[in-house]
Amino acid sequence: MADETIQAAAPEVVAETSAPVEVPSKFKKLVEEVEAMTVLELSELVKVLEKKFGVSASAVAVAGPAAGAAPEEEGKSTADVELTEVGASKIAVIKAVKEALALGLKEAKDLVDGAPSMLKTGMKKEDAAELAKKLTDAGAKVTLK
Repeated sequence: MADETIQAAAPEVVAETSAPVEVPSKFKKLVEEVEAMTVLELSELVKVLEKKFGVSASAVAVAGPAAGAAPEEEGKSTADVELTEVGASKIAVIKAVKEALALGLKEAKDLVDGAPSMLKTGMKKEDAAELAKKLTDAGAKVTLK
């Protein structure tokens, strides 16, 4: 029943947001196959592509056309900050996360409570190290990836 609701709602969303897009002939077959998929099939496809290529859907959207070159450059100049353990001073860590990521108190608390959790991805290495230092000073254990 929920699947039917999602499928019924999906065409409305596509109709509202779609503008005439010229699809190159080399991608027409692929686009037609994607258009024929259900929302659940698309979700599964995204997960498979994320695992296959080691990326996340949000990173792919940011990378755009340069996706082929991005993994090499990204490994050199960017880092992901993961909160691995909160430590003894949970309140200080929540405050540090709230301030560093410009989040509301509830969002920061949810991230800290969900540890281990990815705080921010694709940061410049210098910024990631600075964020990691702030969190470490607050008593948390952080991993840069």
